[in-house]
Amino acid sequence: MHLKILLPFQVFTDQTEVVRIVAETHHGSFGFWPHRLDCVASLVPGVLVYETEGGDEVYTAIDEGVLVKFGLDVLISVRNAIAGSDLGHLQAEVKKEFLTLEEQQQSVRATMAKLETNVVRKLVEMHHD
Repeated sequence: MHLKILLPFQVFTDQTEVVRIVAETHHGSFGFWPHRLDCVASLVPGVLVYETEGGDEVYTAIDEGVLVKFGLDVLISVRNAIAGSDLGHLQAEVKKEFLTLEEQQQSVRATMAKLETNVVRKLVEMHHD
């Protein structure tokens, strides 16, 4: 199979000779094989596993997204993805990435709160004038 994992602004993985893919959906884990029927699946955050013809298993932590299988092509579109050589390494990378995202989200929330406060203050001033 030909596997592509797409992020909003780049191609994260473009792997040929994939023999098996295991992904998590709202209904549990599903295996995708080369001759499985074509399908579309909604993915939940979790670990995507795929195996190449050489027997190597690759682990990729993914955010929620969509998987489309058409013939031998599998296209996965997600917001975030992190690859790891083993599950322990992948877990550490995911924790580090989520801490960074949490800090960024807190900064954005603080900025938005300041903007909202300034807008309300200006509206009150305009109303009193």
